[in-house]
Amino acid sequence: MNKTAMITGATSGFGKATAELFAKNGYDIVITGRRQNRLETVRKELEGTAAVHAVSMDVSDREAVYRASEEILETFGAMDVLVNNAGLALGLEPAHRAEISDWEEMVDTNIKGLMYCTRALLPAMAEKGSGHIVNIGSIAGTYPYPGGNAYGATKAFVKQFSRNLRADLAGTGIKVTNIEPGLAETEFSIVRFKGDRDKADKVYENTEPLAAEDIAQTVFWVVSTPSRVNINSVEIMPVCQAWGPLSVTRKE
Repeated sequence: MNKTAMITGATSGFGKATAELFAKNGYDIVITGRRQNRLETVRKELEGTAAVHAVSMDVSDREAVYRASEEILETFGAMDVLVNNAGLALGLEPAHRAEISDWEEMVDTNIKGLMYCTRALLPAMAEKGSGHIVNIGSIAGTYPYPGGNAYGATKAFVKQFSRNLRADLAGTGIKVTNIEPGLAETEFSIVRFKGDRDKADKVYENTEPLAAEDIAQTVFWVVSTPSRVNINSVEIMPVCQAWGPLSVTRKE
């Protein structure tokens, strides 16, 4: 019997690449996303390599997540892998000029959505005595940068929530990993700048950023380790990215 992996936010970027890689390696796949048309396109692309179940839902809608989870558990049983990938950044304005609605949407998706999916599927994993939760965090949860305000805070939550899950789940057989990518070229910046491709392109100008496939391979590696091994966290940057000096404001 094949193992089953559920990947949220699977219509593009990290999520799509992860779904493709797991399908290629013999997993049955449950994919979720808000964009029905794109979700259906991904489902059709994967159909030839794996059993694929597509669920159109917004992870920030708790009732929708719980309804979908009941159906998924009824069809597949406990998930072997849950990849909490759905998330977004909106805006790059300083805190005093940022849109509060953008902050709220990031909290609803990056924090609440991750919690809803985890809580809905976790009891079945615990009853089975195995499973792996992979949360897609960000280096922004560790290293602040101008304009990162609420986004970085949501990813700091993902980091600490992952650690606390590990503490809660000790002895259950369930693994938890937080993967923290740095500069990666997906639709991330297009979403952040609300469709402004010129702004998004400038983020990656003259760089060689991570690709979605790099993160997918990292996800697959951590879930492929022996049952005795738990990779707590993985921080991954492209070679072109590193830390810079602390900011110092000087008087004129």
